Amino acid sequence: MNEKSVIKALQRGDVQALEVVIDLYASYVSTVIHNIIGTHMTKEDVEETASDVFYTLWNNSGNLIPGKLKPYLGSIARSKAKNKLRELDKTVTLEEDWIITSDRTPDAIIEAKEQTHAIRSTLEALTPADKEIFIRHYYYYQTVAEIEAETGIKASTVKSKLKRGREKLKYILYERGVFL
Repeated sequence: MNEKSVIKALQRGDVQALEVVIDLYASYVSTVIHNIIGTHMTKEDVEETASDVFYTLWNNSGNLIPGKLKPYLGSIARSKAKNKLRELDKTVTLEEDWIITSDRTPDAIIEAKEQTHAIRSTLEALTPADKEIFIRHYYYYQTVAEIEAETGIKASTVKSKLKRGREKLKYILYERGVFL
């Protein structure tokens, strides 16, 4: 079965298609989860989280796009693993000598760094002209009119370049499994 036929079968509610996906991607999903929750939890917690990933896949099979199954599973696995870590944080008591000095947990800091790195590296995929417009608008907060005045590019062209840039960045980030 190729990915497209597996996705169609999942969307029809075919349990065997889910079994195929689990056979193909269980080790990948478990590795993603283990890399996040690592030694903080048991093997059973990793298995439970992996089950949650495939359950989510089953319930959201209507959203699947052929060619995007692996990044989609990776994204779900990261999200579920981080949620599992958050549950652990809620059950920790002060007697265990945990000191909270900030709202920014190590998990949140790592996630922010991953997203920043992904966005910066993804920006490199834009053409230099599109990248300049994108940076002017989103990093220097210039309006379309200001960009037009400084670069000489028509406002309608600036708007269309911004739209194309957003779509390209969204696609690349989705491909990398950064966002759902």
